[in-house]
Amino acid sequence: MKQIPLTCSGHTRPVVHLDFSGQTECGYFLISACKDGKPMLRMGDTGDWVGTFEGHKGAVWGVALNESATLAASGAADFTGKIWNAVTGEEVHSLQHNHIVKTVAFSQDSQYLVTGSNEKLVRVFDLNSDGKALESYAGHAGAVKRALFCRNEKCVISCADDKSMRLWDRSSGQEVSRVEFNSHPNGLELSKDGNILTVTYGNCTAFYDMETLTQLKEITIPTRVSSASLHPDKHIFVCGGEDFKMYKYDYVTGNEIESFKGHFGPVHSVSFSPDGELYASGSEDGTLRLWQTTVGKTYGLWKCTEPTDLNNSISNSNTTVAAAAAGVGAVTPAPNNPAAAVSCPPVVSAAAATVTPTPNANREVTAN
Repeated sequence: MKQIPLTCSGHTRPVVHLDFSGQTECGYFLISACKDGKPMLRMGDTGDWVGTFEGHKGAVWGVALNESATLAASGAADFTGKIWNAVTGEEVHSLQHNHIVKTVAFSQDSQYLVTGSNEKLVRVFDLNSDGKALESYAGHAGAVKRALFCRNEKCVISCADDKSMRLWDRSSGQEVSRVEFNSHPNGLELSKDGNILTVTYGNCTAFYDMETLTQLKEITIPTRVSSASLHPDKHIFVCGGEDFKMYKYDYVTGNEIESFKGHFGPVHSVSFSPDGELYASGSEDGTLRLWQTTVGKTYGLWKCTEPTDLNNSISNSNTTVAAAAAGVGAVTPAPNNPAAAVSCPPVVSAAAATVTPTPNANREVTAN
């Protein structure tokens, strides 16, 4: 069966980073970072636009949602990291830096935010304070690309353009471990259970034990890879890079399962949804795409029709037409509405009281 991704438009420049929230009462959400300077929030399972966070004055390089999707964070070329109320869209904090902010990530309890910047510094901010950095880690010799909390929030892991990945102990403030690469690392992701670290560099995707930083496996991809994501069940992973394709691999054997075309530019970021039913990709072509993990499964806007269902549908249609021709009233069942779900408050601009729809911020079904 053919993979048919959902295409989410609305951004006007390359989409460089993505992040999912956890499961909430309203489902789960997806935030995107774009060089147009306007992070967008969407429903994670359908790609439907919720709102746009307005306030940055430069390209946005990194984004994050907390687990409950009540807070969003963004890092940008205007030398700030911003915290947003993800329900109202209002700016909560603006964290000043001295250079471009490339990465942001929340702690599990949403009390702290870690940032990485072109200053070659990793910082941790207490979101209950007045916006000053609580911790700062120096040692990288290049711009910091990604930084995450790990080991039950006791440490921070970061990777940078100095071809290294470093582990920082928050209690001592010291670097406690380092991994060197032969290429610049691009992506860094921690598994849902916090045990496996996924790293991309050159044309490789590697997996590390988070406790020991021992490499578990390294898999060569047919292109320079920018980002990879491990399925929550750890049986497959997906990745994308310079050749515009999405790749799916068996995590256990390391064998390629399949690859898909869809984007019209290099893939910059990929991530699995919290339930593992789909994965999202962001590209140089300015779009996000949602891909099914199990092609053909009924989920979100994807509706799988069995041959028997199709025959029944045709039969019912013929019956309705015949009844109408005979002047007999016939009841036609209403189609399922995939958007009929729990409605959450929309995100609004910090400068406005109502949501102003973003032009073309819609999603469409696109066959690859």
